[in-house]
Amino acid sequence: MAVEIPYVRDMTFEYGKADRVSPMIRRVVAENPSAFTFHGTGTYIIGQGAVAVIDPGPLLDSHVAALERALGPERVTHIVITHTHRDHSPAARPLKEATGAPTYGFGPHGSGRSDGGGEVEEGADRNFVPDVRVRDGDRIEGSGWTLEAVHTPGHTSNHLCYALLEENALFPGDHVMGWSTTVVSPPDGDMRAYMRSLERLQARGEEVFWPTHGPPIPEPQEFAAALLAHRREREDQITACLAGGRSTIPEMVETMYANVGRHLHAAAARSVLSHLIHMVETSRVCCDGPPGPDTVYRLE
Repeated sequence: MAVEIPYVRDMTFEYGKADRVSPMIRRVVAENPSAFTFHGTGTYIIGQGAVAVIDPGPLLDSHVAALERALGPERVTHIVITHTHRDHSPAARPLKEATGAPTYGFGPHGSGRSDGGGEVEEGADRNFVPDVRVRDGDRIEGSGWTLEAVHTPGHTSNHLCYALLEENALFPGDHVMGWSTTVVSPPDGDMRAYMRSLERLQARGEEVFWPTHGPPIPEPQEFAAALLAHRREREDQITACLAGGRSTIPEMVETMYANVGRHLHAAAARSVLSHLIHMVETSRVCCDGPPGPDTVYRLE
């Protein structure tokens, strides 16, 4: 029986308008909808008067203008980045130029990898370098609010979540999204790290997650548990494919994603590759040479 993920997809919003979604949080959604961003990037404004901005979003003039309208006379004291994909971090530059606020993040794209992160995938923001480098457990304090950083490599190696301590809430970026599973694409995406990070979020006590894409997740621990079960099920499906003689990623994708639109099969193949790398690392699958998109795989 397939794992059922309790997706949360109902979302009321208006592009360009700041919606107050909790006593301390406002959200402005960028008009960059896609198969990977849902309705678009949700930029969060934390606090009142002297505020933090989490994930300013894409370099989209209409969105930057909407943020400026939403902020009005308020003072931006912190620009906080979950990770360096082009739908999350590029608007940090014009926002910083307009406000003078420093940027906060783990580091440039790929900086969480042990190999130095020389190779980057499509969609990476190669230009972002934070003014302040944030590490796991660091606290960013402002006027009446406190964000605690949680390093969650997996979607990207430099991915950070931020807990808003005053509301017992977490901003999980793209690590957990209520409307869809997360793409984990090598080389910077790492399935083993992603699953470990999910386990870590599952063990935390926040009452609500505010993802960058989509509506809030009201029962986040149960949702994270379902995502973990889904990932383990995918690895069981890979094992079944290999046992049945389907030894290449395209063959596996055709079987595993038979009910998914073919326009998403390329992204699915990246995720299957990430699972296979994990399974090779844990000695459940083997191949000749390093695992890659064109490799022939077999059971150990």
